[in-house]
Amino acid sequence: MKKLLENDITGSIGTQLYRCTIQWRNGQLVMDEPESLGGQDLGPDPYTTLLASLAGCTLSTLRMYIDRKGWTIPEFSVTLNMEQEQTPALVTHISRTITFPEDVEAAIQQRLLVIAEKCPVSKILENNIVIHTKTT
Repeated sequence: MKKLLENDITGSIGTQLYRCTIQWRNGQLVMDEPESLGGQDLGPDPYTTLLASLAGCTLSTLRMYIDRKGWTIPEFSVTLNMEQEQTPALVTHISRTITFPEDVEAAIQQRLLVIAEKCPVSKILENNIVIHTKTT
């Protein structure tokens, strides 16, 4: 199998509850939990970061497609959230709403919804994920 990232992502935590530092190829990201959960809200929580990945991938994929088609859509946005239910297995539902300017035709919006489903992070989240964990 081929790795999707050039460099591994590395995370570390010290004694401060929930505050994690994530090292990525070009810098670092601080992750934390909100104060209501005992964190200090110094950065996004893991759920927010997961949804941010889907948001960024969705927006970038749509921008590439729109530009390739030569359509004039200067700005659009995506809103995400998620819920979980136990039925009896844990099921996570992610809601994704893409907002386009009013002048974008309904047929184009429908095509872009199909393209959004094809963004790489959507494909990862909608398929089987196997996590291999070890210690060193």
